[in-house]
Amino acid sequence: MGQDNYLEEVHSRVMRVTEDLRAIQRELNCAAMEAPTDPELMEALSKLPEMDSLQVLKSALDQMRHFLWFYIQVMTNESEGGEKLRQTIRQKAAQDMVTSAEAALMKKYRAATDAELIRFLSDGKVRKPN
Repeated sequence: MGQDNYLEEVHSRVMRVTEDLRAIQRELNCAAMEAPTDPELMEALSKLPEMDSLQVLKSALDQMRHFLWFYIQVMTNESEGGEKLRQTIRQKAAQDMVTSAEAALMKKYRAATDAELIRFLSDGKVRKPN
């Protein structure tokens, strides 16, 4: 019963998000049609906060589009290849937990190396040429 409620909630959220995206598209379309004839509106629409929020939305939608393509491929492919892909995903998730610790260690060493290089280069600037 809990799984059915979960899936129903996901379906409801997908429908709400889809409706919201369509409403945003309609509003942006209207603004784009009005902007060329209204310089104040054009200036307001091209301000940094508005453009930043649109870039964030675009990035999230691009990421979701890629994820949905992948998800649909995995979930609708009942062949042996589909099962291998699902196994690979499960293994990758387990490996990512180990890799994240290794990545943190590598990042720490890289930061130390970068700091040492900066110190070396800055010491060289203080020295007088021979």
